[in-house]
Amino acid sequence: MTSKQRAYLKSKASVMDPIFQIGKSSVTEENIEAISEAIEKRELIKLNVLKNCMDDPKEIAQAIAEHTHSEVVQVIGKKIVLFKQKRKDSVYHLPK
Repeated sequence: MTSKQRAYLKSKASVMDPIFQIGKSSVTEENIEAISEAIEKRELIKLNVLKNCMDDPKEIAQAIAEHTHSEVVQVIGKKIVLFKQKRKDSVYHLPK
């Protein structure tokens, strides 16, 4: 992913609300399944890591990205943005 593409996705994600929260139990199979389904439908999602989660948000983002075959757009504080482009009918047309 190029820096232009990342900047484009960051701008789109800035107005989004987080749709998932990662809590004390960190990343579970149920979380990954739900996130995977959501990212297939929405392409771009934002997650929130709660304060009671002791794991590093960057490590959580990387683990989720590996399991869902998505890309980490950004991790700021306790917020994670992930992207996985659809093969057909993508809403996001990334700049080249």
